[in-house]
Amino acid sequence: MDMAADNKDEKQSWLRRRVEGAIRGGLTRAYETIKVDPGRFLMQLRVAHGLPLATFHGVYTLPVERLDDVAESVIRGGMKLAAAEGAGFGLGGILTIVPDLGILSAITMRTIQKLSLIYGFELNTDDEIAELWIAAASAAGVDISRELLEKEVVNRFVPRVIQRIAAKVGAEVTEKWMGRLIPFASSAIGCALNYYFVRAWGRRARTHFRKKHLEARARFAAEQAQLSSAPSQILPS
Repeated sequence: MDMAADNKDEKQSWLRRRVEGAIRGGLTRAYETIKVDPGRFLMQLRVAHGLPLATFHGVYTLPVERLDDVAESVIRGGMKLAAAEGAGFGLGGILTIVPDLGILSAITMRTIQKLSLIYGFELNTDDEIAELWIAAASAAGVDISRELLEKEVVNRFVPRVIQRIAAKVGAEVTEKWMGRLIPFASSAIGCALNYYFVRAWGRRARTHFRKKHLEARARFAAEQAQLSSAPSQILPS
């Protein structure tokens, strides 16, 4: 009995290390190389979703509900892609868990990048890049308030966030991914796990960006109200 329990713990410990490494690698690649092209995505928003945008700043003139609809569509697209990828790699059982989770992490991060753009955050500055990873951490249920207080530069901040996300997610999904050890069922399990993984992360990230978007709208409205209420200066004749 004890030997069986020890064997299970050993498998879970090995799998958790593999899971953490795969997620860390996938997120790092997404940060360094696999990025959404803002220009192409802006065109996609115009053509595929019919949003009348010349720049991403234009999203602040659109109804929030319309942005929410587009965000939900993007999340569903990421879910379908992740499900197909999970079903394919799931055929390999536990042997393909590392490439599966690496690709899943990249799909998830690209989905979060798109959500950032939909709500008007273009990732042009260090603050916007940091905000992207704050959203990713929030989606993973990671509290990074201390890192924020330290005001680290992005090149140090992002790797630390990635490490925290990998550790958190690795602990949470290891038990679920043990199902990949089951012959024949691993494909269906991989499909379902990936599908719900992207859905959960995508919706949490959307909530984060939507809140920030509404805060930005409120600031802009207050500034406009202040300008309009300021007394006009009458030039002397």
